[in-house]
Amino acid sequence: MTQEFSIISPADGSVVATRRYASDAHISSILEQANVAKKEWQNQSVSTRSDILHRFISVFSGKSDEISKAISRQMGRPIRFGPGEVAGVVERATKMLAVGKTALTPQYHETEDTIERYIEREPLGTIFIIAPWNYPFLTVINSLIPALLAGNSVIIKHSSYTALCAEILVDCLLEAGLPEGVCQYLHLRGVTAEKLLSAPEIDGVIFTGSVAIGKRVEAATAGRFIPVGLELGGKDAAYVRPDANIAFSAENLVEGALFNSGQSCCGIERIYVHSDVYDDFIGLVTHHAEAFRPGLPSLQETLMGPVINRDAAINIQDQLNAALSQGARSLLEDASVSHLPDTDTYLQPQFLLDVTHDMAFMQEETFGPNAGIMKVSSDEEAVALMNDSEFGLSASLWSSDKEASRALARQVEAGTVFLNRCDYLDPALTWSGQKNSGRGYSLGEYGFLQVTRPKSYHLRTI
Repeated sequence: MTQEFSIISPADGSVVATRRYASDAHISSILEQANVAKKEWQNQSVSTRSDILHRFISVFSGKSDEISKAISRQMGRPIRFGPGEVAGVVERATKMLAVGKTALTPQYHETEDTIERYIEREPLGTIFIIAPWNYPFLTVINSLIPALLAGNSVIIKHSSYTALCAEILVDCLLEAGLPEGVCQYLHLRGVTAEKLLSAPEIDGVIFTGSVAIGKRVEAATAGRFIPVGLELGGKDAAYVRPDANIAFSAENLVEGALFNSGQSCCGIERIYVHSDVYDDFIGLVTHHAEAFRPGLPSLQETLMGPVINRDAAINIQDQLNAALSQGARSLLEDASVSHLPDTDTYLQPQFLLDVTHDMAFMQEETFGPNAGIMKVSSDEEAVALMNDSEFGLSASLWSSDKEASRALARQVEAGTVFLNRCDYLDPALTWSGQKNSGRGYSLGEYGFLQVTRPKSYHLRTI
């Protein structure tokens, strides 16, 4: 079995970097360092830990150009959007540090003359973060900052497609003054990472990825009784009501479906449009989608680059073809991609009409630059269709009636419901999923629940 792996750019098939998988000896060393480092780190005050993490934000932000290039080369996102991910990391990290002051403050309860009662949230110990490639820094930062601020040590296993991102994060943290061993990375095969989940040195796990791998993570940790957070993707739906601003809705939903080549767990994959505005909406979707024709990610004018690899492109196209064979219609005409490298990773954006929920295209996560659009006749029909899914990550309503939308939002089975917005994580709120979109929390005060445990103190004076 090879001991090395290469990061292949989906933009042109070139080798970005080559790395070695961690040996058993190296894994043991990393675990030991984490175990030693966490004890000193836990003894630091929250204020001291916060100061170091604020310095990390400054260091990371100062490397925006370098980080943007690393994202684009490894996973093919257009270079123009790299600074947006850096800014997102800064926004989320800053918010979580502010929230942590409250979330990690002891909760005092009524005190008697001889009894003092309070609850502290103490760190779990060493947390293993398994991160995906599609938003290689944002997906990690959601849990990394709360974990470190709470006093945990962290080991990051990043996707092999974006392995350099783990290295960049750890380097920035060390430059900011984080003690050695508090945050480390491991380059691991999937089977090795799965084995590591049973290591007694691991006190908590946070995984972002597919349902299939999420089930394997859950099985590997069964019987250990440690916290396991799972964010497992979605088939996110949108409903355009007849009172919506149609021009605004169409523009934003096209972007929500096609941004990052559709490779977003909360990207729009299903759109339900009221019959009163359906025709106007379809016309505007066609117009806005034209800007997302695939191009080289190295060019500033490119809005949509390749998907992550050839296998992903095949799976996406197979799902589209199956729907077309069942009676769906393509809204957009194919355009030539002969000007692009022959990597089989560049896909045309596509919206399908005449789709039904009998099609896998409307049930399974596609994770590509496409979505299905269905006409509905009422709010009730739209909500029923939105909820007809094994997933429940986020959903969006498009309407000018806030109160009517609030009532509908309560009926929608999703961890987050937006009004006139989509494909976004608000760092002030908690990010969670329902049904097969996973369990656990990140962001907001609830994000600290996943990386700490409560400890009660009942102090009686005699």
